[in-house]
Amino acid sequence: MTAAPSVTDVNPVLRVAPASPARAAAHFRASLAFHADVSDVAAALAAGGDPGFVALDSRSTEAWDQGHVPGAVHLPTALIPEQAGRLLDKDVPVVTYCWGPGCNGATRAALALAELGYRVKEMLGGFEYWAREGFAYETWQGRERRDADPLTAPVDAADCGC
Repeated sequence: MTAAPSVTDVNPVLRVAPASPARAAAHFRASLAFHADVSDVAAALAAGGDPGFVALDSRSTEAWDQGHVPGAVHLPTALIPEQAGRLLDKDVPVVTYCWGPGCNGATRAALALAELGYRVKEMLGGFEYWAREGFAYETWQGRERRDADPLTAPVDAADCGC
């Protein structure tokens, strides 16, 4: 008689067992040290006063002109080594962003800044999710805002409750 397959044999989610709670907590705590989400960045910037960080757009000038987070510093990734010292204070954490989840420009910018001695986080979702979640952004023509995409942000609540 053949033994019935175990749940890990048929379930691709459990084929590799979850980490222990202690290892999982360490992993997710570390992840939060490296990442911030669009909603948290927007809330911190909207609260008024000094948010305690600077947002950095690491995209090209053409991309910046299409739209960027209000108050962000524009510094394309390739120019970080030569211009970061003029534009950024090493005592102020930096939150990098690029187009969105399909682009690793913010990751490359964060790496370049970290290698120069800056404390840095990456904004998950990038400019794409900033716009899709309905936050105001600036273009070369002025301030704009899109309706929140119901697949990325609640349409009838102030926040997602995350």
